[in-house]
Amino acid sequence: MALTDLRAQLIRDEGSRHENGRHLPYRDSLGFLTIGYGRCLDRIGISETEAAFLLDNDIKSAEEAVTANIVGLEGLDAVRRAVLVNMSFNLGIAGLLGFRRFLAALRAADWARAAEEMLASRWHEQVGPRAERLAEQMRTGEWR
Repeated sequence: MALTDLRAQLIRDEGSRHENGRHLPYRDSLGFLTIGYGRCLDRIGISETEAAFLLDNDIKSAEEAVTANIVGLEGLDAVRRAVLVNMSFNLGIAGLLGFRRFLAALRAADWARAAEEMLASRWHEQVGPRAERLAEQMRTGEWR
């Protein structure tokens, strides 16, 4: 089978929904949640390999957002930097940048105060144990 020909045919026939260079989910003609070129998420979902691929891409995007948007933390150790990436992954970079007192504590290398700021947030109320683990990771500099 000529895979390149079939691929081009399916791209043409299935179509997709794009905005700003990104594929977005849409409802197909039968109302099923679909993404890409006809991948029915309601019926097929994604494989573990595909989920891991997406996760790796999303981690890379969160790391790039932290690097591009948070200055003054270039010497931050990898364990505490991972807290920023985790928070950016969860909140988006705009949400993370709203943690002004937390970021000020980080710039001052005041890990205890940074952890306190994390726990004094609405985000902590929303994600509970995740925030508690990450605050402890920030405070101690050890993976949690």
